This record gives sequence, structure tokens and C-alpha cells, in this order.
Amino acid sequence: MKDSIHYGRRTFLLLVQLLILCYFGISCVSRCIGGAHDFTAGSKYDSLSPEARKLIEAAFFGIDTTKLLDYHVHVVALGTDCKDCYIHPHFYSSLHPIKRMRFNVYASAAGITDFKRADEQYVGRLNDLIDGMEQHGRYTILAFDRAYNADGTMNEAQTDFYLTNEYIFDVASRSKNLVPAISVHPARKDAVIELERWAKRGARVVKWLPNAMGIQPDNKGYRDFYLMMKKYDMILLSHAGEERAVDADEYQELGNPLYLRYPLDLGVKVIVAHCASLGKARDIDAPGQPLVSNFELFLRLFGERKYEGRLFADLSAMTQFNRLGASPEPEPLKYILGHPEIQNRLVNGSDYPLPAINIVIRTKSLLKYGFITEDERKHLNEIYKFNPLLFDFVLKRTLKHPEKPSLKLQPQVFLERKELKPFR
Repeated sequence: MKDSIHYGRRTFLLLVQLLILCYFGISCVSRCIGGAHDFTAGSKYDSLSPEARKLIEAAFFGIDTTKLLDYHVHVVALGTDCKDCYIHPHFYSSLHPIKRMRFNVYASAAGITDFKRADEQYVGRLNDLIDGMEQHGRYTILAFDRAYNADGTMNEAQTDFYLTNEYIFDVASRSKNLVPAISVHPARKDAVIELERWAKRGARVVKWLPNAMGIQPDNKGYRDFYLMMKKYDMILLSHAGEERAVDADEYQELGNPLYLRYPLDLGVKVIVAHCASLGKARDIDAPGQPLVSNFELFLRLFGERKYEGRLFADLSAMTQFNRLGASPEPEPLKYILGHPEIQNRLVNGSDYPLPAINIVIRTKSLLKYGFITEDERKHLNEIYKFNPLLFDFVLKRTLKHPEKPSLKLQPQVFLERKELKPFR
């Protein structure tokens, strides 16, 4: 009996030690793989090596910074400033260590050190990063609606975070560098009314993440919503492909890029986020609907001539290590670099704060695949430490096709397109 009690105490103490280690381990790991950069507001380029400054200068060569536009920037709010904004409680819970660690990584990357001032710190860091660039354009910040069920009721369990249109408009109104993009779930009972309300206030971009929000873009019940978008010449910025940043396992199929045909057929302009460059989906055009890479389905959709002038895509997340691709499937980044004709319909997106997450953007992998040289990697890493948002732009302007180094991303990819003006 005594041995049993002694064993039970040892087991209990071991569990306590593991929990303590896990707690502090999560904090340490979050810093290492999240905000592993030395950004300091107000720092000047003269703190960088001459080689790093030369790489920055080359990146901006041929760029009209008055037209420079990032179409894909996330804002996160915990509710410290935005009273209605929301993060699911499991991201704070020790009962969900993986989700908690993921949340801490995002917070670290975004410069949040005081959760009581999280909303203020997030926006402050974003503005500091922008101001820390000697040349910069504007950045489209994205609202994010709740998940909804088919009957129009809210699905709180599926809603990882909620960012109101009001908050995004307010944040954008305080900076000439920020442009607001709204998010309205089409299954909401007031969806069409809400959409028109924000359209009249000047909003043009509507952000969706179907996999996380529970949206099937080809749902015929969304017809009135799409027609309202067309009436105001609005642009649907929709995630496509697999989603890994937030929980979406049971809804991954909703990221199938072929589902976007329905709004396109109704005349809606669509930007396919990430070029659908991750995961697989059912090929709904083929007998038996086999699983095919989402990027391959995206290329098929992009190749349909009837959608020219309405169908575009953004580069957000394309440089992440898990999206670089491998044979025999099309390698997304390599393919885009090797097909300049595709770039005529591409726009840039940083997917901030993702570029500030050290483990996500691996310059070692980019070197391995031949997109950058060893010297470029060294100086890009220096720029990342200095300013991860600047790093994202310089990296994309530095990339070259591994077998055809003359093929790079063209300047027009990074500029605002007149047909995709983000705000009235």
C-alpha cells in the first residue's frame, strides 16, 4: 500500500513538473519560432550592412511606391480595444496546449507583450513596421466574420476569431497607409443588407476563408449576395486550398478553387488567395472526382478564358516552406516564376503576421530550391531581423526561377490594379 502511495506521489510530481515545463516551454518556443526578429521602431537603414541596403534598393527599383499595395494583411484583436472582437477561449487554455502555443506564436510575431493592451500593440507594431520602411505603399487590412450554419445561425464553436468591420474601418481611418476590407458571411440572415451598408461606405474588398467560416462558394442560395457585390463592383478575396493557420479540418473541402466558378459566372471579381497552393481537393470535373492538387485546379480555373478580367490571384503565403511544392505535382512558386503571362493577373499580399513567424519563412528552403543565392540568403536574414514586413517585399522581388534566373516577379504584381481598386 505504501509503495502504491509513493508511486502515486511520484507520478503526480512528475505530471506537475511536466506541466510547468510545458508552460515555460511554450513561452520559449513561441519566442523562438514566432517573433525571432530584432525590430525596433525608428531604426534606420544605416544600421544594416551595405549589402543588405543594396538588396533593398534593388527590390524597389522600377516600383512606383505611390501605387504600391499589399492586398492581404491580417489584424487580430482580443477585445481590449475592439469590444466586439473575439478570440476563441481555447487559445488561452492550458487544456489546449497546441492551440495555446499557436496563439502565443502569432502574438510573439505581432509584437504583443501585454495581453491587456493586445489590440493597441498589434496595430501599433503594424504601423511601426510600415513607418520603418523608407519607401512603402498601402496595406489592405482584413476583417473576419464569424462562422455561420446553413440556417443563418452563428456557429460559435467553429469561430476561432472574429474581427468586426467597424473596427477595421476605425483602424484604417487613423492611418493613411491602411485600407479597410470587410468580411460578411453570405449565410447571415442580414448578409445582403450588411454588404450594401459597407459598400455605401466605400468598401470594395470582401474577405472570406471558406474552410474556417463554413462557406461553400458555389451555394446557389448566395445568388442575391453575389449580385449585390456585382452591383457595387466589389471584389471577393477568398482563401482557396487547404487551411492550416486556423482549425478547419472538417471543412477543408470548401477551399476547392473550382467552387469559385459560381460567383465568377455571376460577374463577381475574385482574387484567389495564395493561388490555392496547398493541399488537395476533389476534381469535380472528372469522373469519380479524384483528389487533385488545389494548385492544379487553380491553374485550370485560371486558364478558362471567359474569366479573364474577373479572376485574379494573390501571392500571400507563396514563399512559406510548406508551399514550395515538390515533383511530380506543379511546384507553385516555381511555376508562377516560369510563366510571366500568369503574373499579369497576380497581386501581392504579405499575409502579415505570417512573414514575422520565423519558422514559416525558411530562407534555407528557398536556397535549397534555388530561388535565392547563399549571399542573398545571408542579407535577407539580416533584413528579416530588421523588419519582417520589409523582408517579405524584398524577398519576393529577389526571387528568381531556379533554372531561368532572368525570370522574376515583375513590378506590376506589386502595384494597385485599376480594376481592383480596394476602396472607393
